[in-house]
Amino acid sequence: MKTLKAPLLALMLCLPLIACGKRPQADDPLGEASIGQKVREATNKARKELVENNISVSSDNGAKVEISPAGDLLINGRTIAVDDAQRRLLLEYRGQVIQVAEAGIEIGVQGANLGVRAAGEAIKGIFSGDTDQIEERVNAEAKKLEESAAKICDRLPAMLATQQRLAAAIPEFKPYAKMDQSDVDECRDGHVTLR
Repeated sequence: MKTLKAPLLALMLCLPLIACGKRPQADDPLGEASIGQKVREATNKARKELVENNISVSSDNGAKVEISPAGDLLINGRTIAVDDAQRRLLLEYRGQVIQVAEAGIEIGVQGANLGVRAAGEAIKGIFSGDTDQIEERVNAEAKKLEESAAKICDRLPAMLATQQRLAAAIPEFKPYAKMDQSDVDECRDGHVTLR
């Protein structure tokens, strides 16, 4: 009998979620509806915060660098004066950051759904002995998830270009423009570490 490493791992990861949720119903043995509802609530909240709150820009020196929904650049709470063209660049960059974050959220939702489905498939496989086909189905869904994650990488070149234009247009922003081509390349290799 072939081992089910991924589905069993998913099952073990989902058990605490199931225990924290409502009691599973007969037609929803893993509590997928309750887990799905909690995931939806969390992702809706995260999306709302992305749109309504300031977006943080990474900083190696401990400075707090943010872009507001109105396109203001704030460094350690101080608003940097910008003209209309600079504000448009800030808003373009902010929009790209939000798009990447939302794509990441969506992949997280897909991953959570895959985990719940994999757990259900693993339980079915234990009782039916049909582990080979279950593993194939779970692996096929995992492949789709990888393809969705690769789409994030497709957004990075435009984001990098905007960040570089922003660094050239606003000298105060330049020290915080840390993304470079290696980030795009590493994303494509599956090692996302945006700076």
